[in-house]
Amino acid sequence: MMEVKGVVFDLDGTLVRFNLNYKAVRSEVRSYLVNAGIPASVLEVNESIFEMLKKTEIFTRNLRNTRLSFNEIRTQVFAITEKYELEAAMDTSLFPGVNETLKTLKNLGLKLGLFTMNSGRAVDYILNRFRLTSFFDAVVPRDNVEYVKPHPQHLRAVLDSLGITAANALIVGDSPSDMHSAKELGAVSVGLTTGLTGVGELIRAGADYVATSITDLPHLVAELKGDTLKP
Repeated sequence: MMEVKGVVFDLDGTLVRFNLNYKAVRSEVRSYLVNAGIPASVLEVNESIFEMLKKTEIFTRNLRNTRLSFNEIRTQVFAITEKYELEAAMDTSLFPGVNETLKTLKNLGLKLGLFTMNSGRAVDYILNRFRLTSFFDAVVPRDNVEYVKPHPQHLRAVLDSLGITAANALIVGDSPSDMHSAKELGAVSVGLTTGLTGVGELIRAGADYVATSITDLPHLVAELKGDTLKP
């Protein structure tokens, strides 16, 4: 049995379908970085903005021949990204059963948290639009941490805000980075196939459980606690 005290969720691909134009974001960010002095050969076209920033930080720290500091570059990269995120937020849809599931989990006395690579403004817009804000006791977007998941700092920030330990937390997400975050801190992870990642990849990333719908969570929580969920 497990003493589950809280559940921490990812956002896009887990609670909502977020149609971000990743190709356009990466293209504009890459162009900006090249103009800022980062060699084009260092940056891959299809890598995430966080991978590009990681390479940029290493490059600026070692060579220091860019026009701007890394912090200035990161701020501008996130501003570019946020522009696309806010556009995507307006076209976001909620996955079936999310409201009901969050309500059930709250009624079970659990604390709920959210950690996401999206900007705070985009997250606030989505949570307000679908009236989800009141469900969450802690929300940590990328703006609130120096390093985002799978770096342990991101998940640890949510757990600290919730006042619970990893041993008492269930981490729910649709990507390998969510699974890696949970594994890094010793939390139980649930991989959802509602995003872009299949069952096999979630398991390889360390998922303890895999579910096809968020509505499976209340029963899983009850099972872990050794309880019987009333219909």
